[in-house]
Amino acid sequence: MIGLEEGDIRWELVLASGSPRRRDLLREAGLSFQINSPDVEELEPGAEPPRQLCLSNAELKANAVARQDPFSTIIAADTIVTLGGQVFGKPVDLEEAAGNLRMLRGRVHEVMTGVVIYHDAVMSKFVDTSYVKFRNFSDEVIEEYLSKVPVLDKAGGYAIQDHGDLLVEKIEGGYDNIVGLPVSLVLDQLAKIGFPTPTSPKVK
Repeated sequence: MIGLEEGDIRWELVLASGSPRRRDLLREAGLSFQINSPDVEELEPGAEPPRQLCLSNAELKANAVARQDPFSTIIAADTIVTLGGQVFGKPVDLEEAAGNLRMLRGRVHEVMTGVVIYHDAVMSKFVDTSYVKFRNFSDEVIEEYLSKVPVLDKAGGYAIQDHGDLLVEKIEGGYDNIVGLPVSLVLDQLAKIGFPTPTSPKVK
């Protein structure tokens, strides 16, 4: 990995996730990083209130990677879809995915991403929330959407970046957060701990 340098400090950044969406978002932001996708048993929907649930799962991932690599700066995240306190996780099959979309259609749901940044044995934590209003689409649209988009690895059973126009009427809040990582907030937090981000004049 090519790390960023600031004076005598060399920063190694690790993304504690196998999500290709988070990987792409960080690369688009100009960051260089390694990927370490930890094998952890995440808390199931309903184990904790939604906001705490995504934070706890992100912390589980960060802790797992920190045990292997305590000297790097680690980004871990967990994204959930929630409506009325009910959490919609990754569907086990297309039937569950279709059921999720039927429950969400015509309504406004929340997309929460819990983020944990580990650096120098300290964890910074935050949750970003975006709001998504679905169209009142038909069962035929659900069938069409599921035929076009692989959804079994996606919270709620949909991906806004993949044919999202079929489902989504409007959003409030960060688009990147709905995809899987609130990049601007992550960059802000990295800057607070002194990490030389791509927009920082200290980057060499």
